Amino acid sequence: MNSFTTIETAIANWLDRSDLAGVIPAFIASAEARMYRDLRVAAMETAISETITAGVVAVPDGYLEMKHLYINGAPVQKLQRKTAEWIYTNYPSRAADAKPLFFAREAGNFIFGPYSDSTYTVKGVYYKRLTALSVSNETNWFTTNAPDLILFAALAEAEPYLGNDPRFVLWQSKYDTVRAAVQKQDTAEEFSGSILQVTAA
Repeated sequence: MNSFTTIETAIANWLDRSDLAGVIPAFIASAEARMYRDLRVAAMETAISETITAGVVAVPDGYLEMKHLYINGAPVQKLQRKTAEWIYTNYPSRAADAKPLFFAREAGNFIFGPYSDSTYTVKGVYYKRLTALSVSNETNWFTTNAPDLILFAALAEAEPYLGNDPRFVLWQSKYDTVRAAVQKQDTAEEFSGSILQVTAA
């Protein structure tokens, strides 16, 4: 069970139905959507490096959530996340002002406060959806490292189509257990290799 096709087969076997071939890809797509709502793992991390232009930076394709963002320079200026309303309330002037300290998402852009007075480069890391699984994209990090997560998420997502399947409770429980284990393992890896110590801000 290490590819889109083999996971499709596993789902059909678990459901013990021969008439669902046309809808199983939809179950997998729904499973992926669920996983991206529930998980934040290193495999989703992607670097961002963009120049602030006309006061904004476009939100990248596949964006889920920002991990950290900063103005690249000397010194580096970490940007704090705020709401767009907060930015407009505290920095109502949307003309060249100063080096940004804060950022917010507004529709398809990130905006900044104060309004940028130069073409600063912002860098950081955000969480991104992986390329969706399909017959033309058989594998990704999840098929290699957590195929059971996709399986049980897809089975749980099949329940509305099946209607009151008594196995749903088992599938949901298995999904929750595997999801927690995947997140725990990723978190442990992020902080592995040294003893965590309290440091001055």
